[in-house]
Amino acid sequence: MTNFLIGASTSAHQIEGNNIHSDYWAMENMKYTSFTEPSGQAVDSYNHYEEDIALLKQAGLNAYRFSIEWARIEPEQGKFDMNEIEHYKKVLLCLKENGITPVVTMHHFSSPLWLIQMGGWENEGVVDLFANYCKFVVEQLGDLFDYVCTINEANMRLQFAAIAERYKRQMMANATNMKSMEGTVQVGANLNGMMERMKMAAAENMQIFHSPNPAVFVSACTPNGDLLVMKAHQAAKAVMKQVKPSLKIGITLSLHDIQFVEGGEEVAKNEWNDEFLHYLPYIQDDDFFGLQNYTRSVMNADGIMPVPEGKKKTQMDYENYPEALGHVIRKVHESLPIPIMVTENGITTSDDTERVEFIQKALSDVQACIADGIPVIGYMHWSLLDNFEWQKGFAMTFGLVAVDRTTMQRTPKQSLFVLGSYAK
Repeated sequence: MTNFLIGASTSAHQIEGNNIHSDYWAMENMKYTSFTEPSGQAVDSYNHYEEDIALLKQAGLNAYRFSIEWARIEPEQGKFDMNEIEHYKKVLLCLKENGITPVVTMHHFSSPLWLIQMGGWENEGVVDLFANYCKFVVEQLGDLFDYVCTINEANMRLQFAAIAERYKRQMMANATNMKSMEGTVQVGANLNGMMERMKMAAAENMQIFHSPNPAVFVSACTPNGDLLVMKAHQAAKAVMKQVKPSLKIGITLSLHDIQFVEGGEEVAKNEWNDEFLHYLPYIQDDDFFGLQNYTRSVMNADGIMPVPEGKKKTQMDYENYPEALGHVIRKVHESLPIPIMVTENGITTSDDTERVEFIQKALSDVQACIADGIPVIGYMHWSLLDNFEWQKGFAMTFGLVAVDRTTMQRTPKQSLFVLGSYAK
């Protein structure tokens, strides 16, 4: 796996702390919030990034995927904060000094509050606003990185729309427990809390976001809202290439290993089209594709089946199924013959031996894909640090490194060094 990028992923809001100008900060601190707890200082990577990068190097990893926070760079529309540009410059220089390749994500779920107050990800204006932010960042920092993911899990809004539709059907069938649905989406979502508080939160949303149903990135979208994300990706790619033509630019999608039992073939086919295939016209000319996978979805004629009895589940309530990654890489390659970077893959567990086994199986399958001629260029494990898993708070432990949130002391787990061994 010579020249292969082996690293870990994070996102700004989940690790930096005090992202006070973002929509997520506002949502976490609402009276009728769906979040189990606010992010607060998170794991204070904003101040501990040198320590975090040193851990990457110590383990032998050669890449780090992290996000630049739009709400920090542009806390008010059209007003860019050069102090924050300087902060991310220091992060990028630290990576360079340690021989670690940066993979920069321009948008990882959290958005500036002002953007959501303008209609968010259902407002046509988001396309130019996002492109303008991306252009500014590359003008200021583009000489320090070569790989860019424009938008993290660009299909997440459509997945939430599908969940909302399934919820309505369950409501009609008087089956209102959302717990089983939380394991069908690859993000920390507190769906029971979200639905219970929706009516009470509407007035509060009007006050904060100027809408009873704000179009934040992780929310159900319209078909046009789904298309807007792709337009934003293409617009951002175009302007960033104008500034630095050599940039390698892609997008990331959240993909399940979609399988089926008898009677579920058509349902599975439609699911794969919604999750992946219908995006192909907008991404086929990208420099690489960011593939994010954690588990499988098994379909019957009625839709997604529960995790089979007796199968191991993660803290996120989905199946511990590392085989999914290799399957999805092969399936993506059938329709999209461009380089693939695994930008997220991992497991929530308090037992690090499970994480080690997960990494070993996943990377064995990645090696097999490469041996078969599939152009996989990197693997970024989620996540470097135990961090803020969105609505689920800090209870979900995805990290290769544990963090004591009182002292902010970092403690690397064995899995970090197992992952690093593949880079060596």
